[in-house]
Amino acid sequence: MIAWLLWLIDTLFGCSHKRTSFPITPSRRYQLTLTSDGSRKKRTYVVCLECGQEFDYNWKEMRLGNAVVSTAIVSPLTQRSANS
Repeated sequence: MIAWLLWLIDTLFGCSHKRTSFPITPSRRYQLTLTSDGSRKKRTYVVCLECGQEFDYNWKEMRLGNAVVSTAIVSPLTQRSANS
């Protein structure tokens, strides 16, 4: 019941994600994402300029995909400073 109410409020008053950035495809090795089969691939995404939410982007259909769950990106520089 509460989840339904939160969904309704978000639908009525939440961000519509109409203004987004240009599609971004990171080129750095540590920004690659793991696929379901364990391989790594580049992920193209856009960012909503109103709320900051990231969405997958499909170049073939030129459409927004699912919302991206935020994950911490650990770069080699971050790892070195954490170990020092």
